[in-house]
Amino acid sequence: MTHVKERTTILSKKVIIGSLALTLTACPLISAGSAAAKAISPTAISRISESDEAHAPIQYHIQARLNDKDMTIQGSSMVTYRNTSQDTLNQLVFHTYADANRSKSTQTSMFKRSNEEISKNHPDKKPDDFLGGIDIQGVNANGQSLDFHNEDQALTIQLKKPIQPGAAITVHMDFSLNIPYGSQRLSYYQDIINGAHWFPVMSVYDEEKHQWNTTPYSPSFETDYYTSADYEVEFNVPDAYQVAMPGMITTRNDVESGRKVVSAVANNTREFVFFASPNFKVNSVTRDGLTIEYFYFDNEPGKKQVMDRYIDQAFKAIEFFGDKYGAYPYPEFRIVESYVEGVAIEYSRVIQMGQVHSKADPVQDTVFIHEIAHQWFHALIGNDSEKESFLDEGFADFSKVYFAEKLGDKLNGFKSIQFDDSKVELAIASTNDEVGGLASPVYYEKGRQAIYQLYRSVGEEKFDHLMREYFKRYVYKNATIEGLLQTIEDVLGKEARNEMATALYQPGFVLKPEYQLSDEEKTAYLHDQFQLLYQSALTQIPGLPYETMSRIMEKALQGEPLSIVLSDQVSTQTRKQQEAMVIQLTMLLDISGVKYDVIRDRQVLKKKLKKELGTSNLIVIGNGKSNGVVQALKSGIIERANKMGFAWKDTMNQPSASGAYAIKHPFNQNRLMLHYFWNGDHVTDEVLETYMANMQESIGFTSAYYQYYVLDKKGKVVLDKKVENPLSKFFAEE
Repeated sequence: MTHVKERTTILSKKVIIGSLALTLTACPLISAGSAAAKAISPTAISRISESDEAHAPIQYHIQARLNDKDMTIQGSSMVTYRNTSQDTLNQLVFHTYADANRSKSTQTSMFKRSNEEISKNHPDKKPDDFLGGIDIQGVNANGQSLDFHNEDQALTIQLKKPIQPGAAITVHMDFSLNIPYGSQRLSYYQDIINGAHWFPVMSVYDEEKHQWNTTPYSPSFETDYYTSADYEVEFNVPDAYQVAMPGMITTRNDVESGRKVVSAVANNTREFVFFASPNFKVNSVTRDGLTIEYFYFDNEPGKKQVMDRYIDQAFKAIEFFGDKYGAYPYPEFRIVESYVEGVAIEYSRVIQMGQVHSKADPVQDTVFIHEIAHQWFHALIGNDSEKESFLDEGFADFSKVYFAEKLGDKLNGFKSIQFDDSKVELAIASTNDEVGGLASPVYYEKGRQAIYQLYRSVGEEKFDHLMREYFKRYVYKNATIEGLLQTIEDVLGKEARNEMATALYQPGFVLKPEYQLSDEEKTAYLHDQFQLLYQSALTQIPGLPYETMSRIMEKALQGEPLSIVLSDQVSTQTRKQQEAMVIQLTMLLDISGVKYDVIRDRQVLKKKLKKELGTSNLIVIGNGKSNGVVQALKSGIIERANKMGFAWKDTMNQPSASGAYAIKHPFNQNRLMLHYFWNGDHVTDEVLETYMANMQESIGFTSAYYQYYVLDKKGKVVLDKKVENPLSKFFAEE
């Protein structure tokens, strides 16, 4: 899974770096091209035939009926379990993760913000509507009822007769499911049902500890730990519904009036989910024995063409990972558009994305590639993601970067790993409980760095050989960090193992200096990233006015000249305030590699006014009566401001007013002028903090896009003209 919500300020390089991961599903980035796409070597892809004899240790036969009137599912499952351990088992344990929805405190917190937003927009929904759960109505085996206990998301079944090593048992159970409203993994919202954790699933038996895994689903991150199994599922749904599930899907329409049965057979599959909607369109493409389907909402012109491009990118990614790690073995792969925001989620043979817009560019959607990579590091090679999340998240994040690098995408390629020289005082091999809210920097960023360091230290050929061996050993099984280290030792030697163990287990991992970027390379990389981010953010809004404060940063990042002009005939206190403002502005400009000129002297201004400043974008700071640019260009400024709807004269005559406005340059309609003004001698102490914060936000890409705003003597916004930014919710304070 990928989080894409990152907070940013221009005062923290570390947080700015975090924002560079903003390849939002809601944010179609501008294409960097795919000239190197041919570098992906073709690979023979072997496919599982779902009709082959089942050989997984667990087989599920599930029959279920969806009632979309009250959003419940009535189901029965027949589960055959073969004891592959050397222990004699007296009980079976199933996860009932649906029960995480019985209270708000046990639901996953990553959906908290979206659910709160949904609640605001749907006041008719009560808090209880956002809750749900599963009820087990009976369990039996060999015609005998079995005692069971369902508590803390663990269903424990007492067996009449122990299961000997190598023996098998088949249990039947009936269950009913109440689907919560909202955006949880299991939920319904608008016209879609998200169906993860919808039935009791076998937990993993730990032979070393002689116990079943009974860990509840993590409220802070993920707890996906399963044994690959064979599934046969018959799902009775209303006729109008399209259903996305893993496996080979068939449909029968002769069951009863107004309903149909959608069946799936999915062998060697770690996790079985479904998504259902009456409004899904399905775009399907088959190449070389693999069918990729995108279930999407046809809610914008040109949407199908976007889906075509996403499917094409999915084929490239699957081919690349298949070549590097091991062939994708299934005959199908499905992608589902949904209403989740700020996250995308991986499942076996299916991934869940957020809303895709008609301007989206899959070439730059690195979140999409991360989720596809999870098919290798979660679905095919499993792991206990409660205790060793690095194994799936670290490898998935490295893989998306590896893919970008080999396609010639230098912004999202290895430089994005080399750039980070920060330190996190936690071990990469930490558990979910230990990392708390730092899953992203620990598992994703530091995890992929540790893998990259291994890649660099041994070279691509040896690294790829290692990964193919790792895949061969653990495909359809659950890997561990110890198992990974042993594979490294067997393939690359003890020294490589020891270095990787140190990287994973010692807190504060930092990439070796020889693998980091130089200072000059970091500045150039940040410049290119900011350029891409501003382009992407500003193109989210069709018809965004030209006179937008954030656009002056975009223009500077594109190489247009930028001059900052201060008022010069001012008091000592004003001069001090202006210099603080310049420092705040130039910190962002310096970090992003933007060139600029600061003019403090009236004589210098006069020399440059007609030539250099006539072709430059301007940031003007200070009282209009003491700023040389404003005085020299006053009539043009007033005309431009009035056209934009900003009453310049009236505002400048308000004694305690302050704020900012952006207009076309009075000398050059292809350039902008941004004026941060105040009408007194200086900004009062009462207002200064708010003034500086607004100044900082106004040229960013994470808040509203302003044409002008005016503050009163207490720093309150009393007048503004802005366009809301669809990305701002991802950066909101929690």
